[in-house]
Amino acid sequence: MLTEPMQADIAITQAYVLPMNGQQPIQNGTVLIKGQKISAIGASETLGNWQAKRVIDVAGNVVMPGFVNCHTHIASNILLRGLNEDAKLFEWLQFMWKMKKNFDPEILYWASLAGLIEMTRSGMTCFNEHFDAYIVEPQIEALKTLPLRATLGYGFADRGLYSDITESSWKILDTFAEKVELHHRSQDGRLELALSPHATYSCTEKMWRLNRKVADELNVPIHTHLAEGVQELKFVGENYGTTPTQWLTSLGVLGPDVTLAHCTKLNAEDIRLLADTGAHVAHCPISNAKLCSGNMPIREMLEAGVQIGLATDGPASHNTLDMFQEMKFAAIIHKNNNTNPELLPLQQMLEMATCQSAIAMNRNETGYLAEGQAADMIVVDIHRPHTTPVYNPEAALVYSSRADDVVHTIVDGQILMENKQIAGINEQKVMTELRKRALALKARSL
Repeated sequence: MLTEPMQADIAITQAYVLPMNGQQPIQNGTVLIKGQKISAIGASETLGNWQAKRVIDVAGNVVMPGFVNCHTHIASNILLRGLNEDAKLFEWLQFMWKMKKNFDPEILYWASLAGLIEMTRSGMTCFNEHFDAYIVEPQIEALKTLPLRATLGYGFADRGLYSDITESSWKILDTFAEKVELHHRSQDGRLELALSPHATYSCTEKMWRLNRKVADELNVPIHTHLAEGVQELKFVGENYGTTPTQWLTSLGVLGPDVTLAHCTKLNAEDIRLLADTGAHVAHCPISNAKLCSGNMPIREMLEAGVQIGLATDGPASHNTLDMFQEMKFAAIIHKNNNTNPELLPLQQMLEMATCQSAIAMNRNETGYLAEGQAADMIVVDIHRPHTTPVYNPEAALVYSSRADDVVHTIVDGQILMENKQIAGINEQKVMTELRKRALALKARSL
């Protein structure tokens, strides 16, 4: 008896499929998409009969989950890219605050849209945005135009550099249930909200405790910076007599719903506490190196069971939104620092940029390819002059590939970029508007 063929909206065929999440690569693979989900995945010869409205033959190129960027600053940092290079962290932050104080909703919209374009082109399908001192709504609007999967963290601070936003921070925290009602799990579930207290040196104990209380009450995650450099260590040591990690632990802040960016300055007790609390870490190796924030003790953290995802940080401290760069740099710098070329092998780096990063930002519906998972995936052309010959596709991805090798980007079953073309967006207009407004912002700020 003949069975009815599986029906799909999109079929991707002739692919070298990297499912991630511990699964083996699939030679000559096919991925079927129905609506917003993956409906089937497997080797073409064993998948069975199917019919699709649209077939994309990728001619032996890689199909993999889209990259998941578990810590970044898109809206603000697009506007700060290339400014105040060669500076220490605290001095760098003080300089950038001169610009941030003059942000307006319109410029943030164009910056957000430009960032979404860059991420779509580089194969990022999901990102964790930390808004440290500016409004979120312009990026929510931009996501309606280019619908990536995102968690947007409202920023809070009440002392130090960001003390200017103290009043608005308390007000938003006190009424955050209204934000959740309006936006959390909106845009067909792609958009989620988070709480983003800025750092140990910019938030008081009272603010940290309120963030923890609101997160528990509304079931939203916390996304912050932690143990980013020697200046932060000195501040917390002088004010609280402990380390940043131990101070937040003593306040009851850390838990599995928390994403901690950077974590370069950790001692053995700090690492144990991260493992015990189940807090997740976003590793930003290029940003850390550029600002001389230190080298995260990744070997010791992984051995202790700390869950780590990969992230670019923002374009102000990284300059690009390119996870290929991040994978290569992370692998190389830690191999060298530990004098161990076997540390962070290919598969681990790829998973750190996809499924492990999704876990780090509490978006488990994405990050790997499997039946029932969100249809978030990219096609990467590995047959380029800078990758040829390809003896090992995984090696090509980690060490040879670049952002502009991404050919197709699919989010929630929707093709956002096809053959390197993003439909429905006048990219030249976006860049022209952004450039004009950014130059005016710089002129009135510095």
